Amino acid sequence: MNVYSSVARIGIRSTIAAKPQRSVKPFIRTMAATPNGDLNNTSAERVRAETAIDPAYQDLSLAIPPSEDDFDIRKAYRPFILEGEDATQDWIAQLELSTVLKMVDTQVLKPGDDRLRVVVLHGSMRQRSYSRLLAYEASRILFRLGCDVRMYDPTGLPVKDDVQHTHPKVQELRELSKWSDGHIWICPEQHGTLTAVFKNQIDWIPLSTGSVRPTQGRTLAIAQVNGGSQSFNTVNSLRILGRWMRMFVIPNQSSIPMAYKQFTEEDAGSRLMPSGNRDRLVDCMEEFVKYTIIMRPHFDLFGDRYSEREEKRAKQAKEANKPAPDTQHAALSTSAGPSN
Repeated sequence: MNVYSSVARIGIRSTIAAKPQRSVKPFIRTMAATPNGDLNNTSAERVRAETAIDPAYQDLSLAIPPSEDDFDIRKAYRPFILEGEDATQDWIAQLELSTVLKMVDTQVLKPGDDRLRVVVLHGSMRQRSYSRLLAYEASRILFRLGCDVRMYDPTGLPVKDDVQHTHPKVQELRELSKWSDGHIWICPEQHGTLTAVFKNQIDWIPLSTGSVRPTQGRTLAIAQVNGGSQSFNTVNSLRILGRWMRMFVIPNQSSIPMAYKQFTEEDAGSRLMPSGNRDRLVDCMEEFVKYTIIMRPHFDLFGDRYSEREEKRAKQAKEANKPAPDTQHAALSTSAGPSN
């Protein structure tokens, strides 16, 4: 038995010793060199050309000068404007935005087109509303980029019902939306979603008023402010709202955590302090302007739908086949026969 055991053990050891040890490194290198092993799919990445900075636009401002601005519009809709030295020394004036400034100058202003028309909505009426403060900062960036920016004040807007359509604040909001090329929506997060103040504004904007659609085809940028840690519940809800309103929501978005720590005190101007969150807001406004410039010339094209063309054709065919009023009356008289 000992002999057999010894032979068995020798055989097992021989079998184990005969197997060569596998090298893991070549296998890993092989996987990295194949598409299936390229976890980030870098092999399919499109090569992008770096955009050159045009020094002529580096420090430029395309803001509407006071001499060319409508006094009443400026007073009613531009509370964000900084005057004098505050404007020239402001952090927004120092931003490197040459690419988008050049786009606005060469594709909008020099050809003589209207400035991009932007409506800004915010979702709080508190005295120190952080969504309003963030809306101010967003508006200042857009204003420097040459946009005609108008901030709507929700104070006095009635709660949505089916009666007060002629209320001045309702009419004001609807007219601003019809006038606009794009919207900026900035809302606090409350109880895990957007506020009633903000939703009430959207509820007052109809999807259509006759043949006019106050939001369809407009571009939209979204942002939220948080009282606590960073969340994206509200911007997600805003994105869904924008889709339902038939708007084009830009891919980027901004969420400001612990907003009470992100702004200076009132005596220092209540300004957004330097951070990655501030940089993201700039990214969003820059991206919004680029998309709006590209899409605005095709505004009517985006509203052209097969189903609506078919509906219109069916209505026209029905009208064409409808008998004239006199013919219809004569046919009814004949079928009734002579009266006794």
